[in-house]
Amino acid sequence: MKKNMSNMDRMIRVIVAIVIAALYFSGTLTGTLGVVLLVLAGVFLLTSVVSFCPLYTLCGLSTCPIEKRED
Repeated sequence: MKKNMSNMDRMIRVIVAIVIAALYFSGTLTGTLGVVLLVLAGVFLLTSVVSFCPLYTLCGLSTCPIEKRED
């Protein structure tokens, strides 16, 4: 897998996942919406850890900075 996520993108996803998890476990988010958002938070954490987002690949996006090659 080729990385397609920048560090900023990864940090934002982790922060959003932490906020969702905190809201869910504090009882603020409940029911089906809470479970769906908790699963989304898990996906955000997983994609942040591996620095790869399959949805970005499908859309042809990449937030990863281009590395300069030395010739």
